[in-house]
Amino acid sequence: MPRTAALKPEQVPADSKPTLDAFTKNIGFTPNMMATFAQSPIAFNSWAILLGSLSKALDVKTRDSIGLAVSEVNGCNYCLTVHSFTAEHMAKLAADEIILARKGHANDPKRDAAVQFARKVIETRGNVTDADLKAVREAGYTDANVMEIVALVAMYSLTNFFNNVFDPEKDFPAVTPAGSI
Repeated sequence: MPRTAALKPEQVPADSKPTLDAFTKNIGFTPNMMATFAQSPIAFNSWAILLGSLSKALDVKTRDSIGLAVSEVNGCNYCLTVHSFTAEHMAKLAADEIILARKGHANDPKRDAAVQFARKVIETRGNVTDADLKAVREAGYTDANVMEIVALVAMYSLTNFFNNVFDPEKDFPAVTPAGSI
């Protein structure tokens, strides 16, 4: 059950309104997470800027796979529904690839290295080993790419933690619980 209400359009703070309106236009509706997050223009707009910047990092399949892996580790059911939906409809990942990403892997060897590394970053709170770093570099990722992976882990963790704290009503199709995959 939500721990705070999603804002109605007339309740959105003026400083959050342009950002929320842009998301609503692009997505076609206002997700409950965003209508809740918009209560803090500082936090909401900062996240939106980070999201926009990181949407240029890596490729969409890798970004969504990282989002799925991180959300699985962080136990964020809201984000799992969002990333499962976007992975299917935007990244065009097959259902088995979505499940694989939630487990921290991918069919593509290069993407697999990125997703495994991202999972290790979140599980170890960044205390990865030299071997972990070597593996992602050997898969073809530059240090700049590795920094982007770390930034994606942090950004996805922000929304995971936000959603775990405030538990907005789910407005994307439900996914199989983690224990069942």
